[in-house]
Parts: sequence; C-alpha cells; structure tokens
Amino acid sequence: MKVLMINSVAGIRSTGRICSDIADVLKENGHECCIAYGRALAAERYEDICVKTDSSVGVLLHTMQARLFDNVGFSRGHATKRLIRWIKQYDPDVIHLHNLHGYYINIEVLFQYLKSSKKPVIWTLHDCWAFTGHCAHFDHVGCDKWKTQCGNCPQKRSYPSSLLLDNSARNYRKKQKLFEAVEGMTIVTPSKWLAGLVKQSFLKEQAVEVIPNGIDLSQFRHTPSKFRDSYGLQNKKIVLGVATAWSESKGMYDFYRLADTLDSSYQIVLVGVTEQQKQALPKNIIGIARTNCVKELAEIYSAADVFVNPSVQETMGLTTVEALACGTPVVVYDRTAVPEAVEGTSCGTIVPAGDIEALARAIKSVEVDSDACVEQAKKYDKQAKYAQYLELYLKCVNEG
Repeated sequence: MKVLMINSVAGIRSTGRICSDIADVLKENGHECCIAYGRALAAERYEDICVKTDSSVGVLLHTMQARLFDNVGFSRGHATKRLIRWIKQYDPDVIHLHNLHGYYINIEVLFQYLKSSKKPVIWTLHDCWAFTGHCAHFDHVGCDKWKTQCGNCPQKRSYPSSLLLDNSARNYRKKQKLFEAVEGMTIVTPSKWLAGLVKQSFLKEQAVEVIPNGIDLSQFRHTPSKFRDSYGLQNKKIVLGVATAWSESKGMYDFYRLADTLDSSYQIVLVGVTEQQKQALPKNIIGIARTNCVKELAEIYSAADVFVNPSVQETMGLTTVEALACGTPVVVYDRTAVPEAVEGTSCGTIVPAGDIEALARAIKSVEVDSDACVEQAKKYDKQAKYAQYLELYLKCVNEG
C-alpha cells in the first residue's frame, strides 16, 4: 500500500513529527509512504520520502497575497497543479491530508483533483481552520459564526493574518463547497472535543474518527540532565511551559501573572519563545528558544517539578502528554481539549481558565507520582496510536 501525506512541514514541529512517525509505522509494516510538504526543510532522516510542494519564493508570494486579500489556500494554483501531476505519477492508494494552511498549497486545485480521483481521502484536523472562513482557533474569543456563516471576522489580524481585506464569508462558502464535494472523506481528530466541533460544522456529514496524537516513549522519558546546573536552579522548583509559538491564547501572559503570584522558591521556564519575546520577559521568567531536538526537550521536561499548560486553543495538547511521559505532573486549564489527557487521573490537576490564584494553589499542592504520570502517557504510545491509522488506511482501501 502506498500512502501520500500532505502537510505544511515534514519531520519537524508537532504536525511534521506526527507525519514522520506515521511514516515510520507504515515502513515497519511493509508499506510505502511519501510526505508532500510546503515549508522549511524536512528532517534529514526523512528527506528521501519527502517532496516540496512549492519554492520558498512561492510560499512568500502566497503569504503576501494572504496578508492583503485574506485568501489562504486560494493562490499559487500553478504550483499545486505541478504537485497534482506528481501525485498522478506516484499513484497513492490513500491520500492523508494534515495542515493545509501555511501558505503553501491551493486547496481549490487540490480538492478538485481529490473529487475526480475517487481515491480514499483521510483528513486529520490539527486545528479548526478547515471549517472556518479565516481562523485556526476561535474558542478563546467566543466566536461561533463558523456554525452558520463566517463574516466580519473578529480575528482578521490573527493567524493567518490579513492586513487589508476580510474575505472570511467568501472563504467559508468556498471551503464548504469544496470539502463537501469529496465523497467518502474521513475526518480524524486528536480529541473528542474537536470531534464534537466538527459535528456542529459544515463537515458534520463526513465520517469522524478520534485518534489522539502519539509520542515516542523511547525518547520522551525521564532523562537526567544538567539543565538545573546550567541555569543555576539547583534549589528552585521549576514551573515549565512549552509551546511551538507563544501567544496570549497559549497562556503566555498568564505566566506573567503567575510569576507575580509565586514566591522566589519557584522559577518559571518557558520553552519556545522568540528572541523578541525573550527580551520582553519579566526578569523572573527564563525564556528558551524553540528546539527540534527531542532529547533536549525531554531533559527540560524531566528537570521540571510541574508542567503547566494554560492554553485555551488546544485540539489535544501534546506537550502535556510529553511532560507526563517524562514523569512530570501537570496543571492544565479546563478549556478546549487539554483536560482529556488528565481527566480522572492522579497526575494532573484541572483549574478554571484564567484563575491565576487557583493555578498557583495547584502548583504549590502538586504531588509528584512519576510512575502514575508515565502510566498515563503510555496511553498515547505512538506505535499504538499510529497503528490505528494503518488500520484506517486498510479499511478505506478495502472499502474503496
């Protein structure tokens, strides 16, 4: 069986690692896989199975158009037509879509091909962009226009930011028409929470499966390190936050407020900050740049006394599971999908979103039970989770 995955990145960052992890499972079971991707460089060990969808200049042009005309996914059609020609030559048995935003592909061209090809299509949603007219997340602003008809978008300046036009109403209608036209498409979500949203959207007639994202437990495990010594934190209780990109909705400013609440025996460490964000951090917060080195990340998770995820825009919250796998207890907000990773366990505490006093109390009272944390993380073992994708591929091929 040949599987083609399409994603913004390959082998790096959260969605890129999910793609490459699935590719590993396919290869181990005697199947073939290729990843078509649009941005950055593919992880070196996966270069032989990766195909770039557009040039860096092309991505830049798509980005510039989106900034002006709010048309993410609706420009640079000729680059996607070139990709379609390659797909026809590759002739996959299954096409597995991931993040289609990111300024690298024309969804109009892509879905016209998917409709005509009659090939099984699986689409894993890593956010909500597929069923909105603009944004990737909306819960934190309380917008529910996506249920009926987007327009006059309250997040026009949020990713994927538009500085000029608001085409959210048009985008919504075009997406709905394109996506509904592909018969037999299966939607996969990493959480029950996101599956519930899909069932309220214009994708509600599509089949929906829930397959949580998996992690590599051979890499995300308790890992001794010199992290404390490197930062002079031998006598501190480390409160850790990790994100691919920090923002207000990810809880960055809640960490600022938390830093004013906790006493000097605690040290907040944020991983994933930009250089600009690092310079703006309060003096009592340590900022560390994003890393694609899993070993380094596991060392930081392992050094922490508690991991905090105050995000209000998560479709699963993979960093929460990564921390648990390293034996670190977690405190999370009660919004979106994050609580699903720790509900009913002794290794996680759920507090009301935005309640900094409750967050501080939970941090101070957290009990470390590393064995319980690791046992909970085992439910997200990538071998088991991504084997579910293999079963889904085979099912789709056999039914087709």
